[in-house]
Amino acid sequence: QVQLVESGGGLVQAGGSLRLSCAASGRTFSNYCMGWFRQAPGKEREFVAAIGSSGGRTSYADFVKGRFTISRDNAKNTVTLQMNSLKSEDTAVYYCAADWGRRSDPRMGIYEYDYWGQGTQVTVSS
Repeated sequence: QVQLVESGGGLVQAGGSLRLSCAASGRTFSNYCMGWFRQAPGKEREFVAAIGSSGGRTSYADFVKGRFTISRDNAKNTVTLQMNSLKSEDTAVYYCAADWGRRSDPRMGIYEYDYWGQGTQVTVSS
């Protein structure tokens, strides 16, 4: 079992920045690939970014490339999502998720992830 707790959400103006953090506890953090997903009202949950278990490789959804950066600190059991140049369409609940397995290349499928946090609200005002 892995417990995930997100923080850092809030209200920001378009063009601004937020930094989301996810603290993990439980099993060995470095045995998991980590991902961020989001869900806007009335929409399905979608992939945002993911990082391999060692932190060497990352994947991003096209709509955040160049604006968001995912990183992890295996010594501190944390994964972060730095979000810059935020747009109103980035408004959503953002979820941290853990995918069991030591992989260099993280997966992007929502059903590949075994554990989920409760989510943190990000609201971007235009």
